[in-house]
Amino acid sequence: MAIVAVQHIRRMRGGAQGQLMLGADGHVYVVKFQNNPQHVRVLANELLATRLAAAAGLTAPHAELMEVSEWLIANTPELEMDLGRRRERCRAGLQFGSRFVGGLMPGQVVDFLPEEQLGEVKNAAEFAGILALDKWTGNANGRQAVFARKQRERRYRAVFIDYGYCFHAGDWTFEDVPLRGVYYRNAVYRGVTGWASFEPWLSRMETMAEETAWAAANEIPPEWYGGDVSALEALVEKLLQRRTRIRELIEEFRRSDRAPFPNWGKGREEIERGAWEESQDGGRMRVN
Repeated sequence: MAIVAVQHIRRMRGGAQGQLMLGADGHVYVVKFQNNPQHVRVLANELLATRLAAAAGLTAPHAELMEVSEWLIANTPELEMDLGRRRERCRAGLQFGSRFVGGLMPGQVVDFLPEEQLGEVKNAAEFAGILALDKWTGNANGRQAVFARKQRERRYRAVFIDYGYCFHAGDWTFEDVPLRGVYYRNAVYRGVTGWASFEPWLSRMETMAEETAWAAANEIPPEWYGGDVSALEALVEKLLQRRTRIRELIEEFRRSDRAPFPNWGKGREEIERGAWEESQDGGRMRVN
């Protein structure tokens, strides 16, 4: 069952030109419309990849089908798409909704943290897990995350958002490039010391039941992929075949010039000693 959108709140940043909207269930959602400037299939990508992330145990926003009526669009001037030389009203019908991190009482949500706070993120280890998912799904974009904490909490939790460019956006292909689908700051990968750092998420993906992927695909409204059932089936079949290649794709990233895993093969004591020496060097530099 779709959630009915009852009120527009504001426009969001980003290429898909999502809109922040209140649902009849009382939750706030980032809604991406069928006629967004990127491609109608990004809605399908969002739903499928978010469902896979959740099945793997990763921290992703709750996803829903959102019903946006003709009446609400006609009576909300802000519900339009900027398509360059022209503007177009948002299309009514079923859209993709991602529950807004923090909700109506957000406490504190940010999309950037200083280096020292980034290292204290509660679920920092999940950056290895989401890397595995992005490699599996062929995310052609950089990994997006926001950081949320409740009032009176000191440490943030990462929430992984925006899956529209998985499966190469509207192309539904897998063009594997080592530096795609990765977070832009190496600091989040400091805790990666080997394949054990990708667990339990990597094994969950490699052994995920086929029914899980097919059930997620069956939730996708036909209008989000032009009713081309054969294309959707081919996408899921290819995705399931790629489960055996996730480690290979991570290894290509590891061996890239970016050198994302500086502590690969090191033990905890060695990592902590290196961090202490680095802090001491920094202190001496500040004194001098």
